[in-house]
Amino acid sequence: MSMQIGIVGKPNVGKSTFFSAATESMVEIASYPFTTIDANVGIMYVRAKCPCKEFNVKCNPNNSRCIDGTRLIPIEAIDVAGLVPGAHEGRGLGNKFLDDLRQADAFIHIVDASGSTDDEGRPCDAGTHDPIKDVDFLEEEICYWFAGILGKDWNRIARQCEVGKIKFEKMLAEKLAGLKIKENQIHKAIMNLGLNPEKPSDWSEEDILKFAFELRKISKPMIVALNKCDLIPKDKMEELLNRLKEKGYLGIPTSAEAELALRRASKAGLIDYLPGSSSFTIKDDSKLDEKQKSALHFIKEKVLDVYGSTGVQECIEKSAFELLNLIVVYPVEDEHHLTDKDGRVLPDAFLMPKGSTARDLAYKIHTELGEGFIKAIDARTHRVIGADYELKNGDIIKIVAKV
Repeated sequence: MSMQIGIVGKPNVGKSTFFSAATESMVEIASYPFTTIDANVGIMYVRAKCPCKEFNVKCNPNNSRCIDGTRLIPIEAIDVAGLVPGAHEGRGLGNKFLDDLRQADAFIHIVDASGSTDDEGRPCDAGTHDPIKDVDFLEEEICYWFAGILGKDWNRIARQCEVGKIKFEKMLAEKLAGLKIKENQIHKAIMNLGLNPEKPSDWSEEDILKFAFELRKISKPMIVALNKCDLIPKDKMEELLNRLKEKGYLGIPTSAEAELALRRASKAGLIDYLPGSSSFTIKDDSKLDEKQKSALHFIKEKVLDVYGSTGVQECIEKSAFELLNLIVVYPVEDEHHLTDKDGRVLPDAFLMPKGSTARDLAYKIHTELGEGFIKAIDARTHRVIGADYELKNGDIIKIVAKV
């Protein structure tokens, strides 16, 4: 099952702009609530160092791209309808929004840092709405949704576990499988709160709610994109970042509009720009009109020079590498030439959870390889490694299997 990152937030904060910039997809963007009704699914990319430079070879990427030694590896994104207060009770497009998020492994929460959209996502005067309120409200909506799912059949599950001595965490994992929540995540949430899994019938409604909050943090971690960063002073941004940190969130100053403009200018051949870079180069000044020159100058002065990037790529990569703890592994079939059966050099780059083993990689490539696993070979050292070898970031691995 592939990793998926949910792009979430209330209406009219720049979610669809962020999604368009991150995936280079064309989606409807407008400044009124519920522009997005059906979820948009697209592909974003995270950057990694491609081994092609290290081995002085020309790679032939198959499932990813390589730009001058930087490998761009795909990860799925889903942009869902804007969330409004009361969504877990079905307000707005609440039920649909939450249902669309079932398979997300992590969230990027887009917040209007300029404070120019109210609780419902309607435009208001800049600075009149506190962006941190949006973080609290979205957290609550998702957690009440979790609690609602947990609350259904709670007493029956509790009785079954206590009478039949069935492991509580296992039963809950089966119930929450549709949310991609695993047994070890449930166990961790219970332990963190000091709750008793042997007597779930003793848990109060408040215990279940606290458990839902803890389970969200563990199973679907969240990063906050403080969007429209060019519209507020840097000291105000620092204050927002500190307030988020106090609440336990990682916040990133972001300008989705700037990123979208840069990617489109790059695609049109007007500039050289690699997503996530702190700068861009104009290819031919004469091809730009005054409006385009002015826009690029604004992006450089108000976003890149102030924050070092537009924040969009940083949000994607911190979600993948810090929230989800993913590493990049390059499987090959010929460890001497770093090729697959078709002779392509370093063809694939896989994102794997940290702690994954050589056997996990074999299963990721193909079920038959996992089932017939004999050994693996580290292409750098040419040493044989076993099924339980823990993969390292950047490993190049050959799988030997009986198929």
